[in-house]
Amino acid sequence: MSHFSRQQKLRNLGLLGLGLLPSISFAVDAPKLDSGDTAWMMVSTALVFLMTPALAFFYGGMVRTKNVTTTLFQSFSAVAVVGLIWVIAGYSLAFTEGSGFLGSLDFFMLNGVDQDPNPDFSATIPHVLFMLYQCMFAVITPALFTGAFAERTKFKGWIALCALWSLAVYVPVAHWVWGLGGWIRMKGALDFAGGMVVHMTAGFSALALVIALGKRKDFGTQNRPYDMGYIALGTGLLYFGWFGFNGGSALASNGLAAQAFANTFFSGASALAAWTLYDAFIKGGKPNLVGACIGTVVGLVAVTPAAGYVTIPVAILIGAVSSVAANFTATFIKEKLNLDDTLDVFACHGVGGTLGTIFTGIFANKAVNAAGADGLLAGNTDLFVTHLISAAAVACFSFGVTFVLAKVVQATLGLRATPAEEQLGLDNTEHGEIVNSNFENDSSGTIQINPNPRYKGDVTAA
Repeated sequence: MSHFSRQQKLRNLGLLGLGLLPSISFAVDAPKLDSGDTAWMMVSTALVFLMTPALAFFYGGMVRTKNVTTTLFQSFSAVAVVGLIWVIAGYSLAFTEGSGFLGSLDFFMLNGVDQDPNPDFSATIPHVLFMLYQCMFAVITPALFTGAFAERTKFKGWIALCALWSLAVYVPVAHWVWGLGGWIRMKGALDFAGGMVVHMTAGFSALALVIALGKRKDFGTQNRPYDMGYIALGTGLLYFGWFGFNGGSALASNGLAAQAFANTFFSGASALAAWTLYDAFIKGGKPNLVGACIGTVVGLVAVTPAAGYVTIPVAILIGAVSSVAANFTATFIKEKLNLDDTLDVFACHGVGGTLGTIFTGIFANKAVNAAGADGLLAGNTDLFVTHLISAAAVACFSFGVTFVLAKVVQATLGLRATPAEEQLGLDNTEHGEIVNSNFENDSSGTIQINPNPRYKGDVTAA
């Protein structure tokens, strides 16, 4: 009897165990935080944040001494302006499901954005971390086009433009491409890390601002950069941060992140070499550090949309071709079109981002990323056509809305500095903070530029 009772008890325990199996299966399938993915995404978020101060050094080194402070401050100020807008409504409007053109306010003031994963975005990292990672992209994007109107912009006008642009241009395009129900996403376009969302919006907005604001009073004269060390440091930090920019866009610590990581490095290296060789052998000039730095950035820009969809040899091709195209465009813009894009933002980000988007439509390979698609090279004409349509839409929208915003800000707060303010330098007129190394005061207290700056040479390689 006691033996039978033991058998019955074992049978009952077995049945009880079988009854628990469905709940065990459910627990496995439910979103669950992964410590490795979370750690990598925290590092990636920090790397992308680093890119904004890196950009400040990159641009700050290329302008003239009298405009270094304001150029640095424009990048740093985007952290506050865009960061707070992102919390209030930017993230919600970009990533919630609304219409095909804009999200809703379901996450207003980050309501519902907590430590649990949101499977709509990533099932293995906290929702709050995904939000913060995307915030870093939103922060750096308007800072990118400050280089186009450098040395002629009022700071208060810039702040207003930065806020308005983030809501009117960045947020809608981010929703189109990455948001739930966004029309470009629904058409099947691929943008791994922001070729359209970040670089094309910044590049074509830069072109609009150059046209809307006009040339600097001394455009065409030789401009000596403030500090070559700043330029090289900024480039190195941008390169470093880009590993989080592209590698982090896998949203996990896995093989796809490693592929994007590698593609990022080799595209940047290829672009650096191509720009330098083009300068030395095609343009008949001398290889120079400024040009090499600009070329590197172009390669990083161009591989951004493709980083998680192409092989390493394709990434090398993308970097080289885009670098040469951007070099040619930078010269054409200034010498043929007579447009004053101070630091060649359109050539770097507009041309680089567009070519990267088109190349993704050509070379995307499901063997690299099963969640992606095969491109034109594999016979998929639809993806290629979708990328052409999407790129054209982003370019036209960014250019048009930015041009209108520039005119509105100019008519209200003022955006363009006066010729007298340009002559004196915006560090003095806008901030009262002057880089002293190349300035000296005469007996009357008037600030004058030292006629013997530390470095000679053009601001850009164009």
